[in-house]
Amino acid sequence: MKPERKLYEKIKRISKDILWTRIENQSLSGTPDLLGYNVNSTFFTIELKVAKGDKARLSPHQVSFHVMHPKNSFVLVEWKDKHLLFEDSSLSSLEPVVDSLEDCVKYLSSL
Repeated sequence: MKPERKLYEKIKRISKDILWTRIENQSLSGTPDLLGYNVNSTFFTIELKVAKGDKARLSPHQVSFHVMHPKNSFVLVEWKDKHLLFEDSSLSSLEPVVDSLEDCVKYLSSL
């Protein structure tokens, strides 16, 4: 199983109040990996990344998606023992909104 698939399984297992759709799209570059829908009727997208060493890379198409869709688009990075959630507006500052998978789920559930 690929690392991003494992990350999806982790977040899916602990987020019972979020309905997830995993997007496996090879025809439209930059489309995020997950579409989420929470109990507040809020849709959001998440790009999943598993860091190799100290780097998690976004393709130019992925960056473009987040620039063009600035509301409720996130990047979740698994790095060492942490799960860092970056919000669209924080992509340029590189400051995570939360740094654990549990806090990530709480944050996304509260949108």
